[in-house]
Amino acid sequence: MRRASGGVRHTSRLSNAPRTPHVAAVPRESTLAFSGFTSLIRLTMSAAIEVHELVKTFKRRAQPEVRAVDGLSFEVQRGAIFGLLGPNGAGKTTTIRILTTLAQPTSGRASIMGHDVARHPLEVRKRIGVVIQESAAELFLSVRDNLLTFARFYGVSGPAARQRAEGIMEEFGLAPEASRKAQDLSGGFRRRVQVAKMFMVDTPVMFLDEFSTGMDPILKRAVMERLRQEARKGRTIVLTTQIISEAEELCDEILIVNAGKQIARGDLNALKLLSAGVYELSLTFDKLPAGIEAELAARHPIRLHISGNTVEVALKEEEENVLRLVHELGQRGHVLRVEVSGASLEDIFVELTQRARGGSAE
Repeated sequence: MRRASGGVRHTSRLSNAPRTPHVAAVPRESTLAFSGFTSLIRLTMSAAIEVHELVKTFKRRAQPEVRAVDGLSFEVQRGAIFGLLGPNGAGKTTTIRILTTLAQPTSGRASIMGHDVARHPLEVRKRIGVVIQESAAELFLSVRDNLLTFARFYGVSGPAARQRAEGIMEEFGLAPEASRKAQDLSGGFRRRVQVAKMFMVDTPVMFLDEFSTGMDPILKRAVMERLRQEARKGRTIVLTTQIISEAEELCDEILIVNAGKQIARGDLNALKLLSAGVYELSLTFDKLPAGIEAELAARHPIRLHISGNTVEVALKEEEENVLRLVHELGQRGHVLRVEVSGASLEDIFVELTQRARGGSAE
């Protein structure tokens, strides 16, 4: 999935049960030294984010109570890139708001770098950087002053801050707009300013909610590489995104939620095990056969897309049935290209979400 070197690669798991390490017996006289050593290990390997049975409810007048977050539990290790995925209204943003002290949990607990988000919010805020869906650029400040002011909140100022700001503006394509007020920028450029702020400081944890909004593909790819570099240096990154390929390319571990509940968790390979039997077919014809869209739709695919003479379909079928379908489609016309592959993260996401809902593809 992601970086081949740097950082510690943690084995993803498909449950929330904590792992209990095996500790061999040691001589009595070694107990003190061993205790100090294991304390050092716990300090080094402790999770950056810990969430246990988190619940957030909203009460509405004369309407049933809404459980936006319903018993979530997970950990994010230091130096990991963690993806929080789910359909609209799944509870992603509410979870992020709780973790960043913008909302209080109804019950359960969560901590950032060992500090409880409800009891020690100021300590948490010192250790996090946040990009949320709403624009947080100071509209009456210039782009440069937005970056410098944000850095001062974290105790970074002087020539070092100015030098960093110039480099970041260049990196984000903001240098030509450095003196313009944020209110005069387009929504996409304001978003760039907001994301650029996160690299003005070195907080150990970063939350990115739809970070790539308003970015062109070249800038987005550059920012994704920058996020990998930050993770290699030990920074923990939590992101939500509607662009599944971003999570597939970036994340060490992914949590998929629906209706406030966890439906799957693990790295990409682990998630594929939960969605075994999902295949992607891509066939390009010299001329699209008549009625092929209706024929494939009747199989209730996870995803079906036709562009020009190319048919792309994701199906949950036995392998032999998939191969038979490829043969049958090949009899319908002259096939120029055919590909059969395992499920993408998008297919896994759709299949697991629909399974949680108890429904099928529309």
